[in-house]
Amino acid sequence: MENSTLDRARRFEAERSADIRDEMKPAFHLSPYVGWMNDPNGFSFYKGRYHMFYQYHPYDIHWGPMHWGHAVSDDLLHWEYLPAALAPDMPYDAAGCFSGSAIELPDGRQLLMYTGVRRERQADGQEVDVQTQCLAVGDGVNYTKYEGNPVLTEADLPEGASRIDFRDPKLFRAADGAYMAVIGSRPADGSGQFLLFRSEDAFHWSFFSILDQNSNRFGKMWECPDLFSLDGKDVILTSPQDMLADGREYFNGNGTLCLIGKYDPETGHFTEENNQTIDSGIDFYAPQTVEMPDGRRIMIGWMQNWDSLAIREEDAPWAGQMSLPRELSLRDGRLCQKPSAEFDALRKNRVAYENVPVGVEKRQAAAQDTSVSHTTDPVRLPHVSGRTVDLTLRIRPLDPQYVFQSFTVRFAADDCFHTDLTFRPYEETLEIDRTCSGSRRSIIHQRKCFLEGSSDGVLTLRIVLDRFSSEVFIGNGEKTMTTAIYTDPSADGILFLANGKALVDIEKFEI
Repeated sequence: MENSTLDRARRFEAERSADIRDEMKPAFHLSPYVGWMNDPNGFSFYKGRYHMFYQYHPYDIHWGPMHWGHAVSDDLLHWEYLPAALAPDMPYDAAGCFSGSAIELPDGRQLLMYTGVRRERQADGQEVDVQTQCLAVGDGVNYTKYEGNPVLTEADLPEGASRIDFRDPKLFRAADGAYMAVIGSRPADGSGQFLLFRSEDAFHWSFFSILDQNSNRFGKMWECPDLFSLDGKDVILTSPQDMLADGREYFNGNGTLCLIGKYDPETGHFTEENNQTIDSGIDFYAPQTVEMPDGRRIMIGWMQNWDSLAIREEDAPWAGQMSLPRELSLRDGRLCQKPSAEFDALRKNRVAYENVPVGVEKRQAAAQDTSVSHTTDPVRLPHVSGRTVDLTLRIRPLDPQYVFQSFTVRFAADDCFHTDLTFRPYEETLEIDRTCSGSRRSIIHQRKCFLEGSSDGVLTLRIVLDRFSSEVFIGNGEKTMTTAIYTDPSADGILFLANGKALVDIEKFEI
């Protein structure tokens, strides 16, 4: 039977996409087919390819009735759009097909589990969004909603859990073969928790346990959970809403949280050992992971923030993009991230400079026996520019006894626009500042990441630039900072500045 709501979305995206040229989109980050994108959904490996679904409103560049967009890739960097997978066309999901995940069934079909939202009028005339969990089954292109939907409702919730905040199921298989789903929930105390549900056949589900509880420590509602094993530990990723700043680790607003500890599959309980933010930049939320065929754990997040959505102009052809695929590991009790090996394979045309003085009156910069003289003006180097580049900097003081006040790399720069990344050793901070990137909105434009132990002025940074974003990997990936920028791609200058005397080694690749 024809699905008119889904067919309409598919026709619209196919027609509208013809107006969006390739150069108007990121070069190697997934953006929506058309319209609006938020959370990654159903990140999975199926039939030999990587599938990424995403929260999707094809008809506008603003959030609206949620569909599921769909794209596939062989390397997580070059994406082929497939027709929209889900549309809000049933009574239980008429207000939106919210976030969820995907898993392969024994018969070779792909199962999607998502949050269906319906609007319900209360006795006082107010409307609330009631959330339930739903299924769809398909072949990697076309999906049919399960006739038994919804499979989890308020009747399946433990006492005190809200039927309004009950969303974002992440599927996985238990060691005994059972299907498990970890789902975000709001308990009676108003903060977040994770519920575990279990099924023997993936279609009939029952409550299993409360996996972990927030108890008003990290924001309020915990969204978009992910649970997996990594380097001998178990890890939960989530995105808490309404965070309060906490020391030097967490920021106000909608943030990210990584919990490291141990999951007991017998009791269904998680014991926390460490916690940290996942990303310290402005634009990173709702990450989801997949296990690669070779065992690597890869994470991709939504490269946007609910508190900075106004950065897009009204005439923009699309809104929202995903982060680089990042390979995860644990080191010294912390989650570490680096661009995937697939990204490294895209690098070409290496340019390298060593011992480049920055902030020094007279200096020599060596690069393939090329000498460059400068004043204390910003340092520009031949062949170090671009908006699709991979740039590694190894920064240190010219004299270890006299640590510079600040070191700045300025990128996406021309006479009008730029974005600055500034390292201040005495503060032990790294700050991103996109104030002059071209935005006309008074939203979040600066954010600091605290770098304990960096007062000696020695720091390694890897900066990946795409046309509309920057991703910074600090040290050996112990911290990251992700920020969306929408400066015209013609602004491609890269400059180096210092208050004080610094040396820097530079390695640059084109992508």
